[in-house]
Amino acid sequence: MHDLTGFQRDLLYVIAGLEEPHGLAIKEELEEYYEKEIHHGRLYPNLDTLVNKGLVEKGEQDRRTNKYIMTRRGRREIEARTEWEAQYIDALIAE
Repeated sequence: MHDLTGFQRDLLYVIAGLEEPHGLAIKEELEEYYEKEIHHGRLYPNLDTLVNKGLVEKGEQDRRTNKYIMTRRGRREIEARTEWEAQYIDALIAE
C-alpha cells in the first residue's frame, strides 16, 4: 500500500466499508469526506489503478453500473496498514 496515493488509500477504505460499492456510492462518500466534488476524471482512473494492482476487483452490477469488490490482497493491505498506523496512534492516545 506504500505506493498508493492518499486518494487511492481513501478509495480502498471506502470500498471496504460500503455494502454495495459502486462508482456513484464511492464518489458520494468521498465528496462528503473531502467536502468538494470529485470529478469522474479523477475517480475512475484511480479505481482502475486499484484494480490493476490487484487490490480491488471490478464487476458489473448492471448494464450501466460497475461494482468494486475488495480482494484478499486488498484486505491484507488494509490490515497491514492499520497495524502500522496503530503503533503510532496508540502511542499518541496513551499520552
